[in-house]
Amino acid sequence: MISTTIKDQFDLIVGEENIEVRPAMLHAYSYDATPGFQSMPDCVVSPRSAKEVSKIVKICHEHKIPIVPRGSGTNLSGGTTPLQGGVVILFKHMDQILEIDEENLTMTVQPGVITAEVIAAAEEKGLFYPPDPGSMHISQIGGNISENAGGLRGLKYGVTRDYVMGLEVVLPNGDIIQTGGKLAKDVAGYDLTRLIVGSEGTLGLVTEATLKLIPKPETKKTALALFDDLETSAKAVSSIIANRIIPATLEFLDQQTVQVVEDYAQIGLPTDVGAVLLIEQDGPPEVVERDMARIAEICRECHAIDVQIAKTAEEAEALTSARRTALSALSRVKPTTILEDATVPRSKIAEMVREIETIAKKYALTICTFGHAGDGNLHPTCLTDARNKEEMALVEQAFEEIFHKAVELGGTITGEHGVGAMKLPYLHLKVGEAGINVLQSIKAAIDPNNIMNPEKVFTQSERNRVVI
Repeated sequence: MISTTIKDQFDLIVGEENIEVRPAMLHAYSYDATPGFQSMPDCVVSPRSAKEVSKIVKICHEHKIPIVPRGSGTNLSGGTTPLQGGVVILFKHMDQILEIDEENLTMTVQPGVITAEVIAAAEEKGLFYPPDPGSMHISQIGGNISENAGGLRGLKYGVTRDYVMGLEVVLPNGDIIQTGGKLAKDVAGYDLTRLIVGSEGTLGLVTEATLKLIPKPETKKTALALFDDLETSAKAVSSIIANRIIPATLEFLDQQTVQVVEDYAQIGLPTDVGAVLLIEQDGPPEVVERDMARIAEICRECHAIDVQIAKTAEEAEALTSARRTALSALSRVKPTTILEDATVPRSKIAEMVREIETIAKKYALTICTFGHAGDGNLHPTCLTDARNKEEMALVEQAFEEIFHKAVELGGTITGEHGVGAMKLPYLHLKVGEAGINVLQSIKAAIDPNNIMNPEKVFTQSERNRVVI
């Protein structure tokens, strides 16, 4: 519990109107988008500046009060649940785009800016911010940075870390540091920017970010390739990449996902096929025309039933938007939707997809699979009911096998959702015992009191050291 004295100190910093202690309101910040993880915070504080964040953190550091940074709560690995109570720091007031620098091709933002607003603001200037997570219309850039979010355009353009040039960070002791900047080259010391990106709020609080922008592509085209089964579509993905073509988007959906998405979006997706590839290419018109023609040819060589090129920009946008609604559509089917992500090398996609289908049959579970096929990031999604304890136990076993297989194939337990709390038991599969020791050393050096988002990524317990 947080004492009245400490709450009074918070009042002096942010004002009483920016502190929430009512149980009904605290409940709203006790969970994120991850099923099965919930814990009440002691209070929610909404600062308006980095200086206010620093003052709050200094008090928490002195009294060893846990801190959990919070944006929109779209996290899918339990990363924003306050498992030890404490203070949730909410960035709702720090939501401004501070600068668009067209000379240096950068944008400086506060952490509470919605991702789609960053993208739109760049495009208004004829520029482009490529990272586009599925939650882009509600997720905040601070959360994207904490999770190193990916998105549909990750194959060609990379992920969030590839576009973060500099950060302002409040450390666990309240100190404020600046990392990186508007520089094409900077090797002065360790790369602290990259250390913070993807650290899931365990090393500090991002209060400002300098993002890299690039010129907006001149044009783009979108296509659907239809296949009899998921494995054949996966082979087509590998073939496209092997032919030295890197599409802007190369997504796939299995038949179950296509059916549910079409029921939800009503845009005319074919529901009588085994799998669909959504393919988008952007760039100069002549390059887009050439690449899309060759991609269509490759898909047919890989036994595609049909390849359909969107005839208008509106039709293309409808197709891409439908893919972004996959999680929302699937969540309507059963009470509990568990969306996971496991990543394998592109050449192993077909094998991984086949294994997911085998595991689903083994445990008699409904697992729909879609994802970023071009970069090997698969999203096996289990439709279940958390009230069915027996089935939930089977779900856990199934995903355990999926993670083991992904690592066995040279992949990882998470490509973009993060470890958070949900994947603690599996981290050792990827990084090993020596790797966990390194992570613990970094954490202990920066956050010796372990107040920054505790019980995330790894813990001091043996939970993440058990050989499964």
